[in-house]
Amino acid sequence: MQHDVFATGLFPGAGNYYRLKVIPWREAWSTMSAAKLEMSARRSGAERLTAFARVTTDDVDEAAEQIGRIFCPHDLRPVEARASGFSARHNCAAFDGFSINYVAYGGSVTIDPGCLDRFFLVQIPLRGTAHLRAGACEFDAMPERTASLLSPTIPTRMVWTDCAQAILLLDRRMVEQRAAALSGRPAGTVEFDPAIDLSAPAARGFRARLDELTALAERLGPDGKLSAIAIADWRETLLDHLLNGQRHGLSDAIKIFSGRAERLPRALRAARDYLVANACEPLDLAQLASVSGIGIRALQLGFRRHFGLSISEMLLDMRLASLHGRLAQSALDSSITDIAFDLGFTHLGRMAGAYREKFGETPSVTLRRRMS
Repeated sequence: MQHDVFATGLFPGAGNYYRLKVIPWREAWSTMSAAKLEMSARRSGAERLTAFARVTTDDVDEAAEQIGRIFCPHDLRPVEARASGFSARHNCAAFDGFSINYVAYGGSVTIDPGCLDRFFLVQIPLRGTAHLRAGACEFDAMPERTASLLSPTIPTRMVWTDCAQAILLLDRRMVEQRAAALSGRPAGTVEFDPAIDLSAPAARGFRARLDELTALAERLGPDGKLSAIAIADWRETLLDHLLNGQRHGLSDAIKIFSGRAERLPRALRAARDYLVANACEPLDLAQLASVSGIGIRALQLGFRRHFGLSISEMLLDMRLASLHGRLAQSALDSSITDIAFDLGFTHLGRMAGAYREKFGETPSVTLRRRMS
């Protein structure tokens, strides 16, 4: 008679809690083995995403052309004109709005993309070193110490020395529109601090999520498909880690608009939380003042002083952000009108104008991009 042996494990649950799950020992051993292999691969700098190979070459010109098609055109040159040992490898798993990549160069090479223009890049060294100059900032990136975050509007030049990096590419428009939704500002240029301290808690969390996504892609392989919901969840996770965890020009605006700034008075925080919870409902200033515990006039002045917006302007911005999020994940047969009315909009013409002003495009363009 054969007896099953069981083990216990902690698995993510709702909010910040975990749930205890009893699983067969063989499954537990498989899970632990996979985790150990993944950690070992990361520490050794082993090649990732091998089934997603896009470029493998020893020719400099071929590498520049083919990798340039995936990322952007760039100047690629060995540091020494007659240096031997050059090689290039690029593996890429692409998703809607972002991609994960493994890029490695043998030897020392200079990479000069100028301004990336269309996307942001998070580059995490796995082996070797990279010297970067991004705008006025100059630093060295190396495994377990420093990564880089390249913004599309900051000119960049790099020297990789026997370097391999895990790279996350994020669509520029997607990042800028999400920053606008989080900050209460119109969509515009977002520029990050280019150096990432990999020992910082936010960076460790970001890297852990990227490692998880890479391992998931490797398990599924090129023929495996993530559901649209799963891809949307990963997109939200990556954007959250990027915009709330890494320093950029709108970081302070996001903290203030979200009510996370330390200097925000308790009454305004309560009022803002109430607006978030009831954004789809008609604005009731008397009820809002009652919730916050101060008078209407004091509340109006407080919003202007601390948020730089009137109460109605903040409510509009919340609704526009919700509309953008819904459209970006809507089913093909969704109605913009129905979604807008569901979110509390009553005048479609004004809604469309405000949406264009904030996100730089009409609601129908956002929906068509999702459909395509």
